[in-house]
Amino acid sequence: MKLSRSLVKAFLIFPLNVMGVIPSFLIWCSRPGGILERFPCDFNSLKFIAGNLLVASGVGLCWKTVSLFTEVGEGTPAPFDPPRKLVIEGPYIYLRNPMMVGVWLVLFGESLIFGSVLLGAWFLAVCGLSLILIPVWEEPDLVKRFGEPYQKYERKVPRWLPKFSLNNNRL
Repeated sequence: MKLSRSLVKAFLIFPLNVMGVIPSFLIWCSRPGGILERFPCDFNSLKFIAGNLLVASGVGLCWKTVSLFTEVGEGTPAPFDPPRKLVIEGPYIYLRNPMMVGVWLVLFGESLIFGSVLLGAWFLAVCGLSLILIPVWEEPDLVKRFGEPYQKYERKVPRWLPKFSLNNNRL
């Protein structure tokens, strides 16, 4: 995968902030003596293991989808440099928003790892915004950009929860 300036900029704006900077800030604020110390972290080995599995899965899914956007779609996930070609391979065969599902996995995993109510609230806020913004803003934009091919894809592939079948040639 070639690292273009647009891709680096896209990564720094959304994923790094949503999955890294903001969760780190919330953890820092909830430390003893922090402004949100009444929401402390609670480390538990089982939650730590489960959280790390979710984070690893989410990061892998995000990496794969970003790679497809740059290699197949000839763009990035960022609104200022969106894919110029419709991407309907890899995880996009099974659901229309695997990148956002990857982000959700990372955020939920982080909330488990740190046992943090604040990170859990951040996870719920990002989920809520996604559930609203993707159908209201992103999908109409995709219909405008890609027309009938996207509408056909939209009719066949679920938005959030994959439908797995023995016949992988769904599209």
